[in-house]
Amino acid sequence: MQFIEGGVTAAKGYRAAGEHLGIRKKPGKRDVALIVSDTPASAACCYTQNLVKGAPLLVTKQNLKNGTAQAIVCNSGNANTCNDNGIEIAEGMCALVEKHTGVKANDVIVASTGVIGQPMTLQPFMDGMGALAAALDTSGGHHAAQAIMTTDTVPKEVAVEFEMGGVICTLGGMAKGSGMIHPDMATMLCFLTTDAKITPEALQDALSETVKDTFNMLSVDGDTSTNDMVAILANGMAGNAASADTAPFQAALRAVCEKLCRMMARDGEGATKLITCTVTGAKDVRSAKAAAKGVVCSSLVKSAFFGADANWGRVLCAIGYSGAEVDVEKVDIQFRSKAGLLAVCKAGRSIPFDEAVASDILREDEIDILVQLRDGGAQAAAWGCDLTYDYVRINGDYRT
Repeated sequence: MQFIEGGVTAAKGYRAAGEHLGIRKKPGKRDVALIVSDTPASAACCYTQNLVKGAPLLVTKQNLKNGTAQAIVCNSGNANTCNDNGIEIAEGMCALVEKHTGVKANDVIVASTGVIGQPMTLQPFMDGMGALAAALDTSGGHHAAQAIMTTDTVPKEVAVEFEMGGVICTLGGMAKGSGMIHPDMATMLCFLTTDAKITPEALQDALSETVKDTFNMLSVDGDTSTNDMVAILANGMAGNAASADTAPFQAALRAVCEKLCRMMARDGEGATKLITCTVTGAKDVRSAKAAAKGVVCSSLVKSAFFGADANWGRVLCAIGYSGAEVDVEKVDIQFRSKAGLLAVCKAGRSIPFDEAVASDILREDEIDILVQLRDGGAQAAAWGCDLTYDYVRINGDYRT
């Protein structure tokens, strides 16, 4: 397996586009993305567990009951959530995709992201879907990635090549997410495409398992969105035979999703640092995950790292209330970045360390928190970011 250039059009048989249809107020800002497979594809999704769900999720769930899809359409700038006409708009978007591409409306995955509870109309889609469909191209993945951005500062795209059944296959993806990120299912919005042949059932199993160890281990601010969705299409155009051994595909999917996680954490609203917490030596996987996510979710840890303050006690504190089964008198903690590696806690107790060295390590833009629980063989990693003044500024006037 190796990473390659590209995103959702890296695999065979996919075209994409991203254009300004008028959902966003800023002229020229791409605000609707369209991805189309040349053939019907196996499809799978994971969705937010928030009880408040955007209308597009409800329509997508209905469309994917047969496990197949051929297109994905997504707008930014309006979440289409808590609107009286939400289902009508989501279904209308699918119908317009059928009108301009020939893909059946019930074979369309539809998504929206943006402000909740804002009035929405189908008119921009009626006026612009033809131009969006006309722009579809095998090189259009980057424009599509730009079109789903909200407060993101950069588009997020990844692709890998891998061998499955003796055939080289490709898997690519794009994601958006910068704030309101604390998934309880999946993530913000993430769209994945592959030319590997895999059954809908195996595809859903692989996606659900991967989500548990990647997107469910990501947090920027502790808020779970109403519109979170991860969707994947597998059109089989690489030519591999369907195989019971999906391990190569699962490894590629894990690699892509993990890289997208890191990109989203690094681009968290107002963030200046990517924080990765790796927990080893846990009694079981549940405890490893709980401890790792407890650390990256802690507002006090995030604030300390923003200030390059080696306040390791906040890390231990977060582990203590995380719900992990842990003996806190066995815990070792180290901080690491490209500036070096520093032990700051041994067996749950303070140890002497150079504060200047610690500050140098924590001033870097990518920092690892290494936690050894010394209680078993399980491990897990979680991703987050620091908490800055800009996070409050961005969210203080997000709607207005």
